[in-house]
Amino acid sequence: MMDWLQVTRGEAPLLVSFPHAGTEIPPEIEDRLVSPWLARQDADWWVERLYDFAPDLGATTVRTAICRTVIDVNRDPSGASLYPGQATTGLCPTTTFDGEPLYRAGQAPDAAEIARRRTAYFEPYHAALRAELKRLLERHRTVVLYEAHSIRSHVPRLFEGELPNFNIGTNSGRSCDIDLTAAVEDACDASGFSRVTDGRFKGGWTTRHYGRPDDGVHAIQMELACRGYMDEPDGPPTPETWPTPYDPARAEFMRGALHHVLNACLDFAGS
Repeated sequence: MMDWLQVTRGEAPLLVSFPHAGTEIPPEIEDRLVSPWLARQDADWWVERLYDFAPDLGATTVRTAICRTVIDVNRDPSGASLYPGQATTGLCPTTTFDGEPLYRAGQAPDAAEIARRRTAYFEPYHAALRAELKRLLERHRTVVLYEAHSIRSHVPRLFEGELPNFNIGTNSGRSCDIDLTAAVEDACDASGFSRVTDGRFKGGWTTRHYGRPDDGVHAIQMELACRGYMDEPDGPPTPETWPTPYDPARAEFMRGALHHVLNACLDFAGS
């Protein structure tokens, strides 16, 4: 039984994936880390709570509780970079987004361990995604795969300045139909939050791998700047300042906007 893999089935033509909301780290890995807090720093904090209304819309959700430091299920399993020439993190990250080392000297995973982690966590996660997409495609001609993410608004190693609130990724238009992109853009723009499409984040491996519009699967990634729903520290994060607690009142407006975004996905799939 894989209690770290959480699948909630719905019947609507929408699958919401949460690849980075997990914070669990096996003890044998945690013992080798510089800092357990540092290892969890880059989680997509509280995203699963932001979207906890998705099952009420009939959406299927797939979530891993395993921390991305153990293995990032949204990276190319071959180890190839999603953003050649730009700073990023790998399949089994050895640094944080800020470039800080995650493992103590000599403790980083070798090729054999990375392969074991792929077998233990990466492959079951994607088997679940494939199974749910197949099930939904048996019921609907069109299915939307929505990748739910978030990141701090300021990460100088990854991007300059302040990230827009909504960062839509469509692999430069290849992972979904232009009408879905336009519908999600309209929902974001109506919220008053800032928005960019295919900017710094164009979609991770999941969006790029499964987005096959000609086969009925339209994949789109949403990277939220955390400040849209939670307080962020003024300077670099520390164990005392990050993450800030989830505050339903603080997150209410963003949740309302995300309701419109997921409804736009459902309207597209049903059209």
